[in-house]
Amino acid sequence: MNLQTLPGLFISHGSPMLALNPEQVGPALHRLSENLPRPEAIIIMSAHWESEALEVSSGIRPETWHDFRGFPPELYQLRYPAPGNPELAEQILGLLANAGFAAHANSTRPRDHGVWMPLLHMYPDADIPVVEISLPMSMSADEIYKIGQSLAPLREQQILLIGSGSITHNLRELSWDGTAADVPVWASDFRNFVVHKLAHSDYDAILDWSNIPHMARNHPTLEHFAPIFFAMGTGSRFSLVHSSFSMGSLGMDVYRFD
Repeated sequence: MNLQTLPGLFISHGSPMLALNPEQVGPALHRLSENLPRPEAIIIMSAHWESEALEVSSGIRPETWHDFRGFPPELYQLRYPAPGNPELAEQILGLLANAGFAAHANSTRPRDHGVWMPLLHMYPDADIPVVEISLPMSMSADEIYKIGQSLAPLREQQILLIGSGSITHNLRELSWDGTAADVPVWASDFRNFVVHKLAHSDYDAILDWSNIPHMARNHPTLEHFAPIFFAMGTGSRFSLVHSSFSMGSLGMDVYRFD
């Protein structure tokens, strides 16, 4: 492998509060960025840009979007002013078209916290161009996986590909009061199943997501799990970068695909 070839990543971006209280995952993301070659650009598929059609952000300098309510005022003061990259957006659209995907540019899309939350910890200077691609919820897991495959060659151009979601995401089950909570068995078993299958290169078991044990309880809706399909498409060799839980059952895993 070329030393400058970057991996694909799946990042559990967690609660917006992790921007102020990074817990274990913030330092883990920072260490990861220090151990990677510096990216020329970053492409992120975020759980927080659900769409019907496949879209690619093409703005020159997208706004930082605080797409949440009820958090401390200082959280809304945070900005992540990294530039966009319209030329890369056009290249992405070309690769998608070659793979049979109809997609279009979106020049007005602001950056949701699925983008800027992990990047605040990884590249706090916000000086690396970032392009976001949408999560087309009308597509199957296999199709989202193929989107990752179609963009995987960009890794050789020192471009970092990220699927930003959460390995578990049932907000109704979280411990919101700040007290320590035990990790429930249904969350840890789910996470362990996913890691075991990925570690044994059984990607089909993950793409067959509806049959994963405890799926409905960990993901009442699919949008925070679906970015893992994109990340899986970027590389065939899995490694576990970080694993922890926040607020009881919110999994904060980070996976690498080479």
